[in-house]
Amino acid sequence: MLVLRPNCECCDRDLPADSPDARICSFECTFCADCVDSRLGGACPNCGGELVRRPVRPAAALARFPASTERVTKPHKACAA
Repeated sequence: MLVLRPNCECCDRDLPADSPDARICSFECTFCADCVDSRLGGACPNCGGELVRRPVRPAAALARFPASTERVTKPHKACAA
């Protein structure tokens, strides 16, 4: 099951579990669409993998399997711009 992180690792923007703007890589690093498009060139700065739209977990499933509340941010050079 995917860990639905609550924020963009680059700009710390909130990304609720139902956000269509969340992007993830195969390691579940999480970024917002704006950072992916304008700063990261579609590639994860951690692993170099492709960043794709994060699936939305259905509301009924969120009750049983909630999104993570742990915020993750990392100092990437591309995010400092």
